[in-house]
Amino acid sequence: MALTQIGTRERLIRAAQEELIQGHGLLEMQAVAKRTRVSVGLAYHHFGSKAGLIAAVVEAFYDRLEEAAFNPANLVSQDWAGREKERIAAYISFHYDHPFAPLVVGPLSRAAEVLDVEQAFTNRQLAAGAHNLRAGQRDGVIPADLDPRLAIALMIGGIHQALIGALTKTHRADRDELTEKIWVFVAAALRLPAGSASAPGAISFSSTSTASWLYKRTLPAPAPARRARSPPSPPRLSAPQACPPSFPPANR
Repeated sequence: MALTQIGTRERLIRAAQEELIQGHGLLEMQAVAKRTRVSVGLAYHHFGSKAGLIAAVVEAFYDRLEEAAFNPANLVSQDWAGREKERIAAYISFHYDHPFAPLVVGPLSRAAEVLDVEQAFTNRQLAAGAHNLRAGQRDGVIPADLDPRLAIALMIGGIHQALIGALTKTHRADRDELTEKIWVFVAAALRLPAGSASAPGAISFSSTSTASWLYKRTLPAPAPARRARSPPSPPRLSAPQACPPSFPPANR
């Protein structure tokens, strides 16, 4: 769709997203207005402040993410586990493909301007995820003794940390490998039957090795090891002295 065919508010959001990407998280209203070809006053009229505009950009990102990853109409699998694996794959692919994603999971996730947006999105994820896990329990896929709210909170946190590790590194993990490892982690957490949602030729990992791999993805690269310095050699005494000249001989 041509930029002139969409509303001013949406044009400002798209322009602000591009400015944030180019500025590595920094934004100036003047630059956004210039890119959109509107006055700075009109930008303030729509969003109230620079913080309001940044929050709107992040909110628009989450709206598109929810449509891509959580819309039931996009799922084709007939079983519960298969649909959940599709959701995870779509969630990861969206982040891998969207140029704004590294900023959302990185610097902007800690910005004061977007705290309310982040909290609202997380709350929606928690509520929808817990509802979905209860549906899996009713279908007999997930054990009845599992707490849906606790389980979904742990899974969302783990997936988020894995994405941070993948998106903020210079060399990203292969998205299919990351999807498979996260799915093994989720399947183990939910105690799903062995082979749930497995595709032919899928990578197989133990839950222990997967958890270790996910943990390592969030760690910074280790600093190069320093070579140990050899201790200084003791001073050599010239014969026939029995002690350094600065010490008087012991009384006999």
